[in-house]
Amino acid sequence: MNRYPLWKYLLILLIAGLGILYSLPNLYPPDPAVQISGQRSNMTMDQSILDRAEAALSDAGIAMVGGEVNERNVLLRLERDDEQLAARDVIKNALGDEYIAALNKASNTPEWLAGLGGEPMKLGLDLSGGIHFLLQVDTSDRLQQEVETQISNLKEKMREEQIRGVRITVEDPQNIVALSRDEESRSKLKQLVRSSEFRALSFPESKVESEQDGLYELRLQASDSWVKERVDSWVKQNLQSLRKRVNELGVSEPIVQQQGRDRIMVQLPGIQDTAEAQRIINKTATLEFRLEARNGGQTFPFKSEPGRSATLERKAITTGEAVIDASSGLDQNGGPMVSIRLNTEGGNQMGSTTLKNVGHPMAILFVEQNSKIVKGRDADGNEIDVIQTTETKEIISLATIQGVFGASFQITGLDSVQEARELALLLRAGALAAPMVIVESRTIGPSLGQENIELGVTSVQLGMVMVLLFMLVYYKAFGIVANVALAMNLVILVATMSLFGAILTLPGIAGIVLTVGMAVDANVLIFSRIKEELKNGLSPQQAISAGYDRAFVSIFDANITTLIVALILFLIGSGPVKGFAVTLSIGIVTSMFTSIMGTRALVNATIGGKKLQKLWI
Repeated sequence: MNRYPLWKYLLILLIAGLGILYSLPNLYPPDPAVQISGQRSNMTMDQSILDRAEAALSDAGIAMVGGEVNERNVLLRLERDDEQLAARDVIKNALGDEYIAALNKASNTPEWLAGLGGEPMKLGLDLSGGIHFLLQVDTSDRLQQEVETQISNLKEKMREEQIRGVRITVEDPQNIVALSRDEESRSKLKQLVRSSEFRALSFPESKVESEQDGLYELRLQASDSWVKERVDSWVKQNLQSLRKRVNELGVSEPIVQQQGRDRIMVQLPGIQDTAEAQRIINKTATLEFRLEARNGGQTFPFKSEPGRSATLERKAITTGEAVIDASSGLDQNGGPMVSIRLNTEGGNQMGSTTLKNVGHPMAILFVEQNSKIVKGRDADGNEIDVIQTTETKEIISLATIQGVFGASFQITGLDSVQEARELALLLRAGALAAPMVIVESRTIGPSLGQENIELGVTSVQLGMVMVLLFMLVYYKAFGIVANVALAMNLVILVATMSLFGAILTLPGIAGIVLTVGMAVDANVLIFSRIKEELKNGLSPQQAISAGYDRAFVSIFDANITTLIVALILFLIGSGPVKGFAVTLSIGIVTSMFTSIMGTRALVNATIGGKKLQKLWI
């Protein structure tokens, strides 16, 4: 009656074994470390960088465990968590702005365990630290370009309307001056600007018209409503691109949200490679596809061939904004490449252009913008912070068009596999609508979360001890069975979160504490039912069978309703709420397994099939 088939015992043993295996990495906590990488992705690290960093740390009295060097970065392991921030600052001062020094976690998981996919559970920003960015969206240059485009369209319309003798100068978006030779031309221009076609332009509240030296002046500006609409659009596009980039980095439970009119906050809890995150998040990179110029044009250098340049057409065939998918890989010669897929419009433009230009060279132009804050002066001579943006355009490929191609093709000529990966990531995520600069960067060290970790662990331990004692005292031998299942439930829960990369936050610890209580709740129902069946006159074996079978429906209903609520919390909640929901959801599933199948397997294996006169329950 109370016997499991062999396959059920084997299944339970397999799940328990995997739980123990994949929870083991949590016994090997990572070392606090500082990672050094180059500001540019193609910079190669070497032993000399490690030596300089070690010397700086030694002079500062900061103890190290060891150092590692590879082509992409240098990793320095530290003895103490509370020295991590100080070590980063020392290294930054020693190496200068050419390098990025960032907090990291150096894995201590044994190679054999890591080879099986075992990794310790990731901790959230409130437990293990992470990185916090506040980014300022620099809309000034983009706004200037948009206004110049509007003025270009206005001039085109003036030619159609035969409005002649007018010269328009754009000083900045709020200062546009039109000078005409006669009053009639100025009046026609004023009427044209008032049309719905040019709602982006308006007249300032101050003096609009004036006359000087025989010229008739008309002042214009970008309308406030249009500027607000465009800025909001660019910030939202940057938000979307940042979220995609963060997802590409594999960061769980990130926070990317707008602050104020043109600032974006990014928090990356549990991140393992802060250097890469800083480079990817703030990088503005895209592509332009241009034909080699036949008559005139713009001259650009080659990215990987110093001293070589080429002259390209001023107008691009299409840009990176038309890219809908990009993936990196190796070409037939083993070199890094990126496979590109364009949207319909971009594919049509590429197809028609290549059809007309077979045998003519076409270039792929890599466009990168970098922004930084510099000191400047306002109109009154006061010192202010000014965002300075520089743009670099370099040719990464110039090849003759051999045949017609459209929406899908490959880009070669990149410096490294890492650069190909980053370019593909940026193209997939979408170009930033406007460059950004980091105005605040805070790296929260693991030591700041140590108190939270200790309190969380203490709460779990207290909860476990109280539950274990209650079950042991009240249910005797069956309490021992429940306690074994409860311990295994925690092991499988930790293993599941570790295996799937779930991040543990402080609310997540609360979910674990709640799971501890819910796990024994099922056993309380089962054991109480067994007691009732014994009182009703059933034999011990019959009471065990009836207790498990008849309590199952109630347990299942209660856990399913809780699981539904947890899923709703995950779908509509914010970061901390999601952390609680994830832990609770996993805990419900694992507790159902251990408290029903696990405990019954233990009972069946020990006393199942035996003739019992009495149950110690």
